[in-house]
Amino acid sequence: MNKLTNSSYFIKRLKDNGYVVLKLFDNYAITDNRTWTVVIDPGGASVFCTCYLNYSHEPENRSYYFELYDGGRYIPSSKLKISTESIEILIEYLKKFKIVSKTK
Repeated sequence: MNKLTNSSYFIKRLKDNGYVVLKLFDNYAITDNRTWTVVIDPGGASVFCTCYLNYSHEPENRSYYFELYDGGRYIPSSKLKISTESIEILIEYLKKFKIVSKTK
């Protein structure tokens, strides 16, 4: 597991980059491949970001990805899936879709 898949680390890194982020949920069923969900820029763009785990019995074969969803307001596809270990990549996607405001 990389650090970015830890919700606290993820939230801290986005907050360090000026985003308002709220943790929504992290108690999904054991059979569910979602691990946690946050909302980025609540009250503004209100983008939901969910971290998913593609489970494997061998830890080195497990993979994670992030799904961004905003109901089609800013992100043109209904759901955007990003497989990365870099917060900078996620921030570039947010900037690309003009999700840069800081909700107070």
